[in-house]
Amino acid sequence: MDFSNRQQEPGKKFLGIGLVIAFHAILVYALLNGLGHKIVQIIQKPLETKMVEEVKPPPPPPDTPPPPPPKLAAPPPPFIPPPEVAVQPQVQQNTISTVTNTKPENPTFVKSAPPVDTKPAEPKPAAPAVVQAVIDFSASGCKPEYPRASARNEETGTTRLAVLIGADGSVAEVKIEKSSGFRALDNAVRNQLMSGSCRNKPGLVDGKPQQTWTHVDYVWKLD
Repeated sequence: MDFSNRQQEPGKKFLGIGLVIAFHAILVYALLNGLGHKIVQIIQKPLETKMVEEVKPPPPPPDTPPPPPPKLAAPPPPFIPPPEVAVQPQVQQNTISTVTNTKPENPTFVKSAPPVDTKPAEPKPAAPAVVQAVIDFSASGCKPEYPRASARNEETGTTRLAVLIGADGSVAEVKIEKSSGFRALDNAVRNQLMSGSCRNKPGLVDGKPQQTWTHVDYVWKLD
């Protein structure tokens, strides 16, 4: 067939161009109205991720100690047979003994007397006879004077003294054993005895005057 002389139909050509223009117009309209964005959102769905943990096997049970071994009974002691000892019989020999009809005499024991001390007993030395010295405060030169300040303050009390009296009756030393509570009173009686004007009866040892200690109390009181 010869198609060279066949004329193209102009109506079909314009119809195809119009369809192409309409398709592009619809496509531009869809892009402007966000249809493409919605299509992208539909396509891009969120992906869900799940973490799968590895399941660990359970730990092995703890090692239990083995049971103790059973106690074994102690073995019986070994039997040791006793040694065989051959006992020889003793041969009795005939002994000849003499027999007498006389009784033996009983021995007598004599107790020896303790030795007698022939030395005479030595006499024990007798204790020396001691006579204490005597201090007489009423004698001249022995009575102390009442301190004026003590008299104004009405001070009273008792002074206990230890006095060493020589063989001639003089006072060699004075010690205050117990205070009257006031130093002025104690010093007054002590100074009076040590002044040398007080003479006393000395102590005697076996009847002879000796230097001895004696104790005396002096009472301070207001008349």
